[in-house]
This record gives sequence, C-alpha cells and structure tokens, in this order.
Amino acid sequence: MDRISSLPDELLCHILSYLPTKNAASTPALSKRWLNLWKLVPNLDIDDSVFLHPEEGKEERVEIRQSFVDFVERVLASQGDSPVEKFSLKCITGVHPDIMNRWICNVLQRGVSDLNLFTDFSYEDIEEEGYSLPEEMFLSRTLVELKLRTENSVDWWHLDMGSSLPMLKSLYIDSELILCDELEKFVPSFPVLEELRMANMEWRDLDVTVSSARLRRLSLHGTGCDGLKPWRQNPKSFSFDTPNLLFLNYSELVAEDYPLVNMEKLLEARINLMVDDAQTKRLRPPNNDVLEDDEDDEDDDGDVVLKFGNVVKLMNGLQNVQKLSLLSDTLEVLSLCCESMPVFNNLKFLGVTSEEGRGWQAMPALLRHCPHLETIILEGLLHYVTDKCGDACACISREDKGRSLRSCPVNRLEIKGFRATMKKMTMIKHFLEYLPCLKRMDVFVEENDPTQLRNPEVSKLVLEMFDLYNKLSSCKVQLLVSDFLDKKWTEQGHI
Repeated sequence: MDRISSLPDELLCHILSYLPTKNAASTPALSKRWLNLWKLVPNLDIDDSVFLHPEEGKEERVEIRQSFVDFVERVLASQGDSPVEKFSLKCITGVHPDIMNRWICNVLQRGVSDLNLFTDFSYEDIEEEGYSLPEEMFLSRTLVELKLRTENSVDWWHLDMGSSLPMLKSLYIDSELILCDELEKFVPSFPVLEELRMANMEWRDLDVTVSSARLRRLSLHGTGCDGLKPWRQNPKSFSFDTPNLLFLNYSELVAEDYPLVNMEKLLEARINLMVDDAQTKRLRPPNNDVLEDDEDDEDDDGDVVLKFGNVVKLMNGLQNVQKLSLLSDTLEVLSLCCESMPVFNNLKFLGVTSEEGRGWQAMPALLRHCPHLETIILEGLLHYVTDKCGDACACISREDKGRSLRSCPVNRLEIKGFRATMKKMTMIKHFLEYLPCLKRMDVFVEENDPTQLRNPEVSKLVLEMFDLYNKLSSCKVQLLVSDFLDKKWTEQGHI
C-alpha cells in the first residue's frame, strides 16, 4: 500500500477513474493520503445496482432510493467545479427525472465530453409526456460522445434549437420509442458526427433521408412489425446520401422505394428488411403473379408489396461491400429481384440468417453474383421450402441441383445453431458435395439450444458421420460443441 500511496496524484487519480465511483469514494478510509484524491477523478461511474446491491423488493423502499440520491448529490457537491471528462450513470430505481436532469446539467457545466445515461422512470413521474432531456444538453459545446438508453419514450427533437452539439462525434440512442423529426434535418444538426446508432425509431415522415458526408458508422433500427406496433406503415421511401460511410446496420420495414443510395466506400453491411407473415405470403408464387390485380383494393396491401422490388436499388448501393449479413426476412424480399441482382465483386464474407418461415428463393442468385466470395456464415439451415431454393440446398431433388454452389468459390463455411437433425445432416453433406473449393467447415452447437446430441447414441452416430466426411472429402470438417458442464467450446470427440 505504501508503494501505491507514493505515486503522483495524477497517476492515482487515473487509477481511481477505472473504479466505480462508490468504490473510489471509499478510498479515504485507507489513509489521509487518499482523503481528497477521489474528488479529483475526471471519470464518474455511478450505478445504482452497485450502490444499492438490490435484493428483491429492496429498490422499492423509499429510504433506499433516497440514500442513493443523497450519495450522488454528495459526490457532485464534493467535486465542486472540477472538470469532468466522462459521466456514466445507470439509474433504474425510480429517481425523479428532475433530479436526474439536475445531475446531468451539473456535469455539462463542468465540460463533460463523454455522457453515458441508462435510465428508467416510473409512469407517474413522467405521466404521458415521456422523458424530456434537459435543454442544456442540446447546447453543449464539449460533448463528443453521447449514449442514451432508457425504458421510456424520448422526444428528442427541439424544433427551435437549430444546429446543436458542434463537437459530437458519436451518438447512441436506444429507448422504448424515439420520436424524431425528419432525419434529413436531424443528422446535419451534428456537423462532425461520425457514428450514429438509433434503435426503436418512429419516423414522423414516411419519406426518410439520411444525409451526411461525415458519417462513418450508421445503425438504424425501426420499431418493427411484430404486431405490437399496429400503426406502423412501410416507409414510402428511404434514401442514404452518405458517401463516406464504412459500416451500415439497417433494420426497418421494407420501403416502397430507395431513390438514392450513395455509399460507394461502404465496407460492411447488415441488412434486415422486415416483412410480416401476410406480406411474406404475397411475395411467393402464385400470389406474386396477381399483385397488380389487387392494386385498386384499398383494404389489401398488394400494391405495397409489389413495390418491394425496388429493394434492388438498395442492393445496387451495397455492391462494393466486403462483408454482408442478410437476415431471413431480407432473403424473402430479395426473391423479387433475382433476375436483376447486382454483382458483388468485392464481397469476401457473406452471413445469412435462416428460419423455417422464410424462404431461400434468392440464395441461388445471390451466390452466383459473388465471384470472389471466401467465407459463408449460416445462422441456421432450416428454411421455407420452395422449388426455387433447390438449386442451393438439398430440399428438393431437381436436374440443376447444386448449380449455384458449383460456381461458388467459397473455401470456408460456418454453420451455427446445429441441432443434429437429419435435415441438417443432409444439408451439410450437400455443401460438401457441391462446393468445389471448400477447405474448411465449422459446425457449431449452441449451448442452450435443444439438440439431439445430448442423446449418447445420436452423439456417437453424428461423430461417426463427421469422421466419414473428413475421410471422403478434402475439406476439414469440425463439430464444435459447447461443454455443458464448464461452458467451454471444445472440438469434436468431446461431447
């Protein structure tokens, strides 16, 4: 302890900045040397769960919540006007929003550059208006990173505030519901913004445009179409004017049009174009052959689904990517543009998520348009069976079976979510037979997923099959299984 105490104040404060504030505030008990050091720490990390060590029902006690409020008030008061670089606050114990905003304003006045908030207010405290962030936050000239997570709705936009947060480079908002004005106005209000993540978005305008020459990373997640948001409409249009974007994570209801997709420097993209079950049914033959006949039916969304073919414009804007991940709904939508699929000359890594209710109709065309593909990662193998997916899978026997795989240059395949069913074993055999350049296949069993491998007889049979695959194929096939006892990944033979 003497050696540590002899270190310079600056170094000791730097060490304390890595501790939760509650622990740092306890260091004066060590000796007089530590009496005031914690007050000079530029990073504050306040977590009510660490402070209260909540037990069942404990956080509901008024005196416990008040003791947490008193602690935070003492910490901020003891530091006076000393500079703050980072303020991280997790508070889900029902502190009133006015008190929370007072704490936020305190660190804003002290020049905080990194603000991380995780809050949850009671309905009684915010009533029907939702949580309103303090106006001072929108006027900060020091904020560089801002992360806001809350279980409440957030009405972010202030129509009269004009350009704001001139130093902000990273913005992360994840709430139960974000009410935002037009993104076309919202994004330019942060002139140096490079990273933007917004989850659970509710667009006020169905014609959405993201425009920024500074953005490098962009994640947009709509509220979805899971039946919980019955008022959600498919966007009329969604445009991206982001010429310097490097990473895109886009999850939203399918738009009727993508008029502008300017992302020439994009390296990596994850696309989730969501459709509900009714729309999915309309996308498939023979229903998609009569969509035009239903355009005049105001009670039918056939005319909307017909316009989903415009998704090819989005894909054209992604054709320079090196890594591409497509979720199951997206594959279903891409079935409308198989004949016009762009060529992805730079694509090296392709990730595909599958589920039984969504089809692989677009998979053959997609694989044929990736001439330099090296790795495929499949999250699941089961999918809705159609005659148009048989070219890439073993679902249906047909003359051109495996045709799209024969021309695919991929040398590594990862399969996740393996459950040792006969269908999945057949698919694995299919890939080994038809992928001519395949050198390595890793098959993963997720620890908590139901699997036949817990049955010793099935486990033995599967391992024997994998041994046979290795003997008959030039590809190295590995079954990677989670050890259910010590939760470590082990290789085949240790089930």
